[in-house]
Amino acid sequence: MKLQLKNPIIFLDLETTGIDASKDRIVEICLIKISPNGDQETKTRRINPEMKIPKESSDIHGITDEDVADCPRFRDIAKSLAVYIEGCDFGGFNSNKFDIPLLVEEFLRAGVDIDIKKRKFIDVQNIFHKLEQRTLVAGYKFYCGKDLTNAHSAEADTLATFEILEAQIEKYPDELQNDVDFLAEFSSRGKSVDFAGRIVYDENGVEVFGFGKHKDKSVAEVFRNEPGYYAWMMSGDFPKYTQKVITEIRLRDAAGKK
Repeated sequence: MKLQLKNPIIFLDLETTGIDASKDRIVEICLIKISPNGDQETKTRRINPEMKIPKESSDIHGITDEDVADCPRFRDIAKSLAVYIEGCDFGGFNSNKFDIPLLVEEFLRAGVDIDIKKRKFIDVQNIFHKLEQRTLVAGYKFYCGKDLTNAHSAEADTLATFEILEAQIEKYPDELQNDVDFLAEFSSRGKSVDFAGRIVYDENGVEVFGFGKHKDKSVAEVFRNEPGYYAWMMSGDFPKYTQKVITEIRLRDAAGKK
């Protein structure tokens, strides 16, 4: 069943140096852009991460330091990539938890401040886990009847994810609506303010901490009563986007008190 779109949607997959969004870097990126009229465009590119690729990561995706030595750095393509994804919704496999947060970090490290929080994000893995509990390889076999022979290639994984979503819509007509807004809501896990889930919305729409000693407490109130906690987060090993979010909350709260 074809995915019904109001806006272009980009399915993406990243191969990286590791799984820490605040430290690790992209070594390969694949974007499959689907237009509302059904046109499809694939862009796959390897990236020089400007750091050594750990052997355990190379063992998974097969990309070595030598493979990316002459490739562009993310900062070299960041501005053109930002233009390419402007106005698009996003989809992926475990993308809400990993690919989107890491991609945003790369943009911020490159000095490109993109704002995609108003876009829709469909995480095909979350739909899969809510309905079947499987991995990407098993999911591709289950939904599409195909073997994912080139798993952990960014392009193969991205294309498989898109095919799985279309198959999911067809398989679960009573549970899933062919609508990006519905699918983004269905595949979300909570209401995060930042992509890392460190700051979340409570039931009243207030930004609260999603971790640590101040879990479930208002971010603005904590910073008001304990300014050192903001300083600790800004100097700590937190994603740049999380630091951007807490700074916006703090400045907004300070302006409101004037």
